[in-house]
Amino acid sequence: MLHVVLYEPEIPPNTGNIIRLCANTGFQLHLIKPLGFNLEDKAMRRAGLDYHEWANMQVHENFADFVVQVGPKRVLALTTKGSDCYSKLSYQAGDALLFGPESRGLPEDIRNQSDERLRLPMKESSRSLNLSNCTAIVVYEAWRQLGFEGAQ
Repeated sequence: MLHVVLYEPEIPPNTGNIIRLCANTGFQLHLIKPLGFNLEDKAMRRAGLDYHEWANMQVHENFADFVVQVGPKRVLALTTKGSDCYSKLSYQAGDALLFGPESRGLPEDIRNQSDERLRLPMKESSRSLNLSNCTAIVVYEAWRQLGFEGAQ
């Protein structure tokens, strides 16, 4: 199993999309507080999530708690400041894919705690991609490399 980690997510629909993504791929989702919304927010409910999809999610008080509780094999930070393209890495079971908040990305101290800093290729003058889109791209590449384990 791989882990998707959202560090201080801010936008409910993005998190709702990622909850569903993780439910459909078998990845474990971790949310690191503080959250920019209440999980009971109507925008979260509007995403049409059911109990089964929420089952693959854990909320952690901070990043250090996540690392201690989960003990990921590697922490792979996705950041516009990454030097390696996400598709060049060989993903392994137990890896944690770490994504930052929508408005500011991962803070430097959190990036520095990661084992790898990865990026998605974009045109030079582009803003970063939407969080749920970026997460889906990386999740499916990692899952593809692992043979789509658990898929029908």
